[in-house]
Amino acid sequence: MRRSAKKDTLLKVAERLFYEYGFRGVGLKQIINEANVASMTLYNHFGSKDNLVEEVLKQREERYWSYLDAHVEMDSDSPFILVVEAHGRWLKEQSYKGCMFLRAIEDYAGTDNEIESIARGHKSKLLKYFQQLAQKKGIENERNLANQFTLLLEGTTSMTTLIGAEQATEYSIAMARTLVQHTS
Repeated sequence: MRRSAKKDTLLKVAERLFYEYGFRGVGLKQIINEANVASMTLYNHFGSKDNLVEEVLKQREERYWSYLDAHVEMDSDSPFILVVEAHGRWLKEQSYKGCMFLRAIEDYAGTDNEIESIARGHKSKLLKYFQQLAQKKGIENERNLANQFTLLLEGTTSMTTLIGAEQATEYSIAMARTLVQHTS
């Protein structure tokens, strides 16, 4: 079943505004105005701002994993390098100001809602992704390698705000190659 066009517009506008100004820096009125919808339209699709934030994060996570899946061949000689390269392209195209999930964790820590859980779940999924990749490649101590690659991607994301996605990605690819060489 296709979501309504207005719901899609609300999600797109909300994601852009939350990413640019932060979750706390954007009110529902601004989202409603920029999406050019009535207040009731927003409340019919999302019962609250928290529900809207939850849906934005879920949608962004879905797009991230689809992006990785489209760019990473798991059976290649070096899928770890492909993941780092794909993550770098994602940063350049979608996440040049840092990680929306880390922002959510910071903004909603300890507030007893689903937002922090969704954001932490995204980070846990990344760690599991690398563990499974290491297992498929028959690498011993896959948990350590998964932690190292997760830290590498997180560091790349953080450095993007300082030195740009291209340079941060270049450094991370070089580091990824070193990690892969030491596990072979």
